[in-house]
Amino acid sequence: MSCQMSRSKCARLSGALVEQLLDSVDSVLFDCDGVIWRGDQAIAGASEVINLLKEHGKKVFFVTNNSTKTRKMYADKMSSLGFNVTADEVFGTAYCCAVFLKTVCRLEGKVYLMGSNAMKQELEAVGVQQVGVGPDHVSGQQTDWANVPLDPEVKAVVVGFDEHFSYMKLNRAMQYLVQKDCLFVGTNRDTRLPLEGGKAVPGTGCLLQAVETAAQRQAQTVGKPNHFMFDCLAAQFGVERERCLMVGDRLDTDILLGSNCGLKTLLTLTGVSTVAEAEAHRDSGSAERQGMVPDYYVESIADLLPALQG
Repeated sequence: MSCQMSRSKCARLSGALVEQLLDSVDSVLFDCDGVIWRGDQAIAGASEVINLLKEHGKKVFFVTNNSTKTRKMYADKMSSLGFNVTADEVFGTAYCCAVFLKTVCRLEGKVYLMGSNAMKQELEAVGVQQVGVGPDHVSGQQTDWANVPLDPEVKAVVVGFDEHFSYMKLNRAMQYLVQKDCLFVGTNRDTRLPLEGGKAVPGTGCLLQAVETAAQRQAQTVGKPNHFMFDCLAAQFGVERERCLMVGDRLDTDILLGSNCGLKTLLTLTGVSTVAEAEAHRDSGSAERQGMVPDYYVESIADLLPALQG
C-alpha cells in the first residue's frame, strides 16, 4: 500500500486518491438508504457511479438492514431509479435472516415471525414456514394471555420490522421464548429510521429490545454490523475481503461492519453520520470506538464520478 493510502484514518477522499482506492479493490459494497437514495429519490449521480463501477469490471453489491423488502423488490426499485442491478446482488436482512436460519441454525420447524410479508416470502423461498404475520388483536384477560395457544411446530422467534407490533405479539413471542430450545433471531438493532427533513421513526431495534426484555433473553442478529451479512455475500460470490470497499452513511452499522470484516471503508455524508462524529471516535483513545472510524469520507458517492469518467 502506498504511503499516501496508509495515512491517518478518516481522510477526505479526492483527487488521485480516488483512483488509487478504486484500483485497490475488486468489489464495492453499498448501503442503500442515505447512500444511493433517500426515500424514493436517488442521490444525484449515484446510478452513474454504480453503472460505471460495473463497466470498469468491479463487482457491486447492496447490503441493507431494511427487512421490509425482498431482494427482487430492491432490484425493481433500483432499476426504476436507473441502476443496473440484479436481485442476486442485493443482501437485505429479510433474505440473510432466511439463509441464517437455514444454513447456520439448521432450523427444523416453523418460525413465529414478527415481520413483513417480504420476510415471509424470503423465509418461504428457502423452505421455512412461518406464523404470525399481520395484526394480532387483544382479547380476553391476563390469564388468557399467559395461556395463549402456541403452535408446537414453532422452533424459532424471528423479529424484523413489524408495523403491526402489539402487546399480544410481544406476549406470544415471550411465551414461545420461555421454551429454552426455541431459537431467537433478530434482523438488526437500528433503533431509529431517519427520514427526510430531520424526522425519524422507531426502528426494528426498539421492537427487538422489547421482546428481549420480556423474554429475558438476548437475540442473535444477522444485520450490520454483524459479520454474517458479509459472510453470506462472500460465500456466494467468492470475494476477497482485502480487495473490498464498504460504502455507507452510518458509523455504527456500515463502517463497523467493514471494520469487523477487514474491508476498506468509505463514509458518505448524504445520510446519518457526520465527519465530526467519526473524528470524535478516532480521537477518543477508545479501542472499541476505532471500528467506527472510516478510512475515508466523501460528501456524496458522486465524488467518485470524475475518477470513473476519466
